[in-house]
Amino acid sequence: MLSVQGDGGFKKSFRHETLVPRIAVLDPELLATCPRALIAADGMDALTQLLESYLSLKANPFTDALALSGIAAVRDALLPWFEGRGDLAAHRRAMAYAALLSGITLAQVGLGSVHGLAAPLGAFFPMPHGAVCGTLVAACSEMNIRALGQREPLSPALDKYAQLGRCLGQNHGLADVAARDALLQILAAWTEALALPRLSGYGMTALDIPRVVANCRGSSMKTNPIILLDAEVAAILEQRL
Repeated sequence: MLSVQGDGGFKKSFRHETLVPRIAVLDPELLATCPRALIAADGMDALTQLLESYLSLKANPFTDALALSGIAAVRDALLPWFEGRGDLAAHRRAMAYAALLSGITLAQVGLGSVHGLAAPLGAFFPMPHGAVCGTLVAACSEMNIRALGQREPLSPALDKYAQLGRCLGQNHGLADVAARDALLQILAAWTEALALPRLSGYGMTALDIPRVVANCRGSSMKTNPIILLDAEVAAILEQRL
């Protein structure tokens, strides 16, 4: 990743079919001294990557299965690990597993509006990537669901949002609308419980919204389940200022 921060800032990832490691080592014990702020931010980033992969326009049954497995792991481990309760070693293993799956799925099928916004926000302001994703995921999910309901009510993404609500809420008897509402309530509650900062905490103001909107249509937005209008993207940012 090449990143230049400031008014003319940008973030550019380096990608190539041959740019892969020979060996990947996943050791949860390396997370034993992870600060709580990083547990919150990076844990929600992993969740966001799993959610957006699952909802991607390029999603397929293989990536869906991996994403749902990772989402269940985050559901069971993130808050207990952050709060320091239960089997912390098991929570670290679960989150390492979830993060691994999030990387596999996003590499296969792409992401969505949260990461579309994270790119310009991280370029223009001193915002850590995980914190940006964590603070935006509830608001972006709410806007996606609203836009889908208004313009694409038959989209399979609405069914997937309902399935996510049943998974995170561990209530598989919920009807679709109730399940989607449950998802949004859970994501909003986690945002507060994990003390994820608002965008204004990094120096962003309402005057910055137009240029962020103008620079958010990169690769991640292209696989969002619906094309969001500029006004809808601006409303997301206003909600999290």
